[in-house]
Amino acid sequence: MTPNREKQHWMYRNMVTSRKFEETIAKIYFEGKLPVFSMADGPIPGEMHLSDGQEPVAVGVCAHLEASDIVTATHRPHHQAIAKGVDLDKMAAEIFGKATGLSGGRGGHMHLFDPKVNFACSGIIAQGMGPAVGAALSRKMQKKPGVAVAFVGEGAVNQGGWHEAMNLAATWKLPFICVIEDNAWGISVSKEASTAISNNADRAAAYGIPGKRIAGNDPYAIYEAAGEAIARARAGEGPSLLEIETYRLAGHFMGDAEGYRPKGEKDALFAKDPIPKMRAKMIADGVATGAELDAIEAQAAARVEQAIKFARESADPAPETALTSVFA
Repeated sequence: MTPNREKQHWMYRNMVTSRKFEETIAKIYFEGKLPVFSMADGPIPGEMHLSDGQEPVAVGVCAHLEASDIVTATHRPHHQAIAKGVDLDKMAAEIFGKATGLSGGRGGHMHLFDPKVNFACSGIIAQGMGPAVGAALSRKMQKKPGVAVAFVGEGAVNQGGWHEAMNLAATWKLPFICVIEDNAWGISVSKEASTAISNNADRAAAYGIPGKRIAGNDPYAIYEAAGEAIARARAGEGPSLLEIETYRLAGHFMGDAEGYRPKGEKDALFAKDPIPKMRAKMIADGVATGAELDAIEAQAAARVEQAIKFARESADPAPETALTSVFA
């Protein structure tokens, strides 16, 4: 299953938009936080987790989804949010803590919610599993179309909640897909040191469902595997487990010194950056010209600039609304 020309352009556009958004956020994040780093200062307070390098996972999966399908993501959610069609202006405003944000500036970048495209994320490890399985159950009980996809990191697979959710999804044969983003590091702990088996896709056998590992951070291979799993779910054949090898080009969070990485690892990962690789393949395959991809990149940069401008110029939440939407 190879994506057609239009779909490849869509995938590349979303990958580039995500990367440009992350690069812009990375620059702004340190405003007001230096020379003495203070996480609470600057226009973007709190932690910041970037998804540079993991863009193929988001586009390869979301290319098969519709707005009515459900996606839950992790504390590193920007690439998935963009690929799922979350409003970029409101997403940027939420990250800046502005009143025009997706949640009025109350959630920040780890808690992005856009009901128009059924996207949500959480900063708690494996937290998206239960809501996604529940959404899949609701679709089945109401006999409505749609699938639910939970994106998790490889560290989430060692959480009890992950296994409980997988067991229910398999037992009830739900239209659910779990996508594991295996970037090899759970904060500063390697997968090798934390996980008993090398391939988490093998865990699918315990639940009697298909499991597949996709190596190489390849958007085309991800697209093919995700297409099969999503088609299976739509046909009523139950859940699937996809484990995707991907690369975290940034640290776990902004300011991470990354002293835990072996010498030379980062240089090797940058040499495998998926965006220039996809650009070269599209040109070589005759799917796009260099001028077309240059235009996509320019449009992505302009779109990001617009979103950041919207966020910067938006009003802060009014102090008297501090308790709005807070349950007593």
